[in-house]
Amino acid sequence: MSSAKTKEERFIIHLEKYVKAENRAALAALRRGLGQEPGEAPGMFPYVVRFVQDWNEADVYMVASLFALHPSSTKFGNMGDHLRALVGELGDAAATERRFVQLLRMRRGALEPRLRQHISILKSKDIAVNWHQLFGDLRNWGHPNRFVQRNWARAFWGYKSSESEND
Repeated sequence: MSSAKTKEERFIIHLEKYVKAENRAALAALRRGLGQEPGEAPGMFPYVVRFVQDWNEADVYMVASLFALHPSSTKFGNMGDHLRALVGELGDAAATERRFVQLLRMRRGALEPRLRQHISILKSKDIAVNWHQLFGDLRNWGHPNRFVQRNWARAFWGYKSSESEND
């Protein structure tokens, strides 16, 4: 069994080490990137710049800043699963569903503020995020067949399939 890690896994593991080390200064520097364009928060450079060569710069900076906002990590699920769990916590399916549909409609360039809102709500309910999956999903967000959005939708609404069949 190989213990080799993908570049994506190494990036998220790199971010997770700041949580394990309780490096609040690093996490604060990364959070300063929230809502900023890549390079507008130079305090992030020491923590992320070496990963920029491998991926879209905007993806690296966005994931790093969102991770620092809510560094609770899981290896399971995607954003659809996490938001379905949020519905269980909030009990307000309509509002969460409305925000989720808006998220699914977003173009990649406009995604950060809406995704930040969802991550903040997940944080408020202590629902962990699969950062490995989210990073990969963001990298594929603009794929022509929209497979990321369809996977999230299946995870979010798939649990209702038996209820719908009975109606």
